[in-house]
Amino acid sequence: MADRLEPGYLVLNRYDDEFGEYHRFVEPDRCRLFYLTVPDGLGVLDTESAWETVVVDDLEYDTVLPVARRLAEQYGDFDGIVGLSEYDLLTAARLRAALGAPGWTPDFVLAFRDKVRMKHAVESAGIAVPRYLELDDTVTAERVAAGVGLPVILKPRSGAASSGVVRAEDTASLQRALDTVDRADYECEEFVAGDIFHVDGIRRDGKFHLVTASGYVNTCLEFAEGKPLGSVLLDPGPLRDGIVGFTAECLDALALDDGPFHLEVMRRDSGELVFLEVGLRPGGAEVAFIHRDLYGIDLMGEAFRATLGLPPLTQADQFGEHKAGGWALMPEPRPLPSRVTAVRPVLDRIPEVYEEIVPRAGDVFDGSGGYGHVGGRFRLRGDDESAVRAAVLRIMDEYGLDAEPVLPEPERTTT
Repeated sequence: MADRLEPGYLVLNRYDDEFGEYHRFVEPDRCRLFYLTVPDGLGVLDTESAWETVVVDDLEYDTVLPVARRLAEQYGDFDGIVGLSEYDLLTAARLRAALGAPGWTPDFVLAFRDKVRMKHAVESAGIAVPRYLELDDTVTAERVAAGVGLPVILKPRSGAASSGVVRAEDTASLQRALDTVDRADYECEEFVAGDIFHVDGIRRDGKFHLVTASGYVNTCLEFAEGKPLGSVLLDPGPLRDGIVGFTAECLDALALDDGPFHLEVMRRDSGELVFLEVGLRPGGAEVAFIHRDLYGIDLMGEAFRATLGLPPLTQADQFGEHKAGGWALMPEPRPLPSRVTAVRPVLDRIPEVYEEIVPRAGDVFDGSGGYGHVGGRFRLRGDDESAVRAAVLRIMDEYGLDAEPVLPEPERTTT
């Protein structure tokens, strides 16, 4: 076993972009980094400063556990284990439990992964949540309609990015949906009409280290169905203050003292705020980039260090005053699969757009792009919330993307 000179951290990596540059978040010469990465993520890692990098087929628990055990036996117990992706949070927690490493337990992480658990914890603190129902094989559409109401949202208990989410308008469509999913992995919840907001930031010692509140333009579910999606940072004022205060109550109920969060909240037409869900991670889409560009904070780096119990990269008083900004995403072109034939950018026409990432002619979309490989990504800054919102709507109206269906290859015949 090697001499134990500096703390050792095991990192689960699935990123293939700057989010995987973990060496930027620490002083590599003052700790020992060990990487378990999927093949696509290898190129972004600083393998030269790592003590060991192991490429694995996937980051499932059963795949990484024997490798992590071997590393611990060879180099000594880990002082921390990190998986920043939504899909690696629970695996990292299970590894901590199996290897005796400090940090969030599986039970703690499940409160941020399981939508039934998280709503129960928040509701138990007296905070408004949608009516919801845990599913099993005995639950019928009629029972859901009676207990939750219609329309209703059927969603995976531990999903992300609206993948697998279904809105059912009546009992017939709900029953069809129930018959096509594994009910043990799903829950039903009330469809809440109103505006949706997301709150992003880092908590330290039970207080906000940084917090921002944003309003969606359209919804994540609509984006999954093919509509554009946008987000605009809220100006300071009563609405923002109320949403931030509500978020603090929710995070207190979930006992998050130190760590990142991405929380979604609905405001009913009556003005009541309702908790929707929360992730124990920075927000997706362009959230991390907007915070880096406008506020100078690296949410991924702060999440990495908070997970390990290390001090923040940036002190709270360095963030300065509120900045107006936002982002927009254009969906993958329909029908799927499609091939891009032409793009008409807006960077030079809409002054609030400072970054535009668009596909090239020939790029193919098959519906698996998530929030990254999409029809267009835009980052904005402006004078205030109103100006940015208007610019987001202009992008949705003026950006052009032409595509053609990708036809299946004709079957080859032999004679």
